[in-house]
Amino acid sequence: MAQRNGALSRPPLAAAPRTRYHSRMDTPDSRAVFRTEGVTKVYGTGAVEVHALRGVDLLLYEAELVVLLGASGSGKSTLLNILGGLDTATAGRVFFRDHDLSRASDKKLTEFRRDHVGFVFQFYNLVPSLTARENVALVTEIARRPMRPEEALERVGLGHRLDHFPAELSGGEQQRVAIARAIAKRPDVLLCDEPTGALDSATGITVLEALVEVNRDLGTTTALITHNAEIRKIAHRVIYVADGRISHQEVNETRIEPSQVVW
Repeated sequence: MAQRNGALSRPPLAAAPRTRYHSRMDTPDSRAVFRTEGVTKVYGTGAVEVHALRGVDLLLYEAELVVLLGASGSGKSTLLNILGGLDTATAGRVFFRDHDLSRASDKKLTEFRRDHVGFVFQFYNLVPSLTARENVALVTEIARRPMRPEEALERVGLGHRLDHFPAELSGGEQQRVAIARAIAKRPDVLLCDEPTGALDSATGITVLEALVEVNRDLGTTTALITHNAEIRKIAHRVIYVADGRISHQEVNETRIEPSQVVW
């Protein structure tokens, strides 16, 4: 985030990628990063079965920012975890580009997560005894083509906080360290589960600004789960999830800046 005269200056939000978004699987787009076909997830057995997902067909495209919107328990997090290789579907298929994740071994899923996916969760999961720089270096030391920890932290506006420990950072700053850690390995996809859920409006907006800039500047496909309906307005596309299904989708012809989000 560039700084000018003490205030952050940002170019206008990028327009939606030039892709026709499909709500059905009839004509899968060659620009799709993720494709799911009839994904179902059932927890438990017998009388205590919980159907978290009920036949989800989905496309996520290169360089788009998608918001998944729905009530608690709608299946948003389960879907994100399956896309990220943290969980597996009970039935259906999941593709990352031309790779069938639904048939991948645990070893292949680990490699997929390591090489292609960055995760940002509601709680920051930083190591308290390590500085911001050292927390990011945990990822860069094992990534194939990482950016320097300093560069990743600069990208989220924390170049001046490199050697601060988590306890010395605000909630918003800690979340931005978590974002820097996620993007430092240059992932193809950034999956964010309620990244502003534990933050107040001011710090939440700062975190959204960091995510928007990563999507715009690095072209990282970004999927963001939230229950705050106003956040949907920063996205290229909004996917509504209810009762384990995608109920409908919409494309934002005009997007707003994170600073305009009503909390």
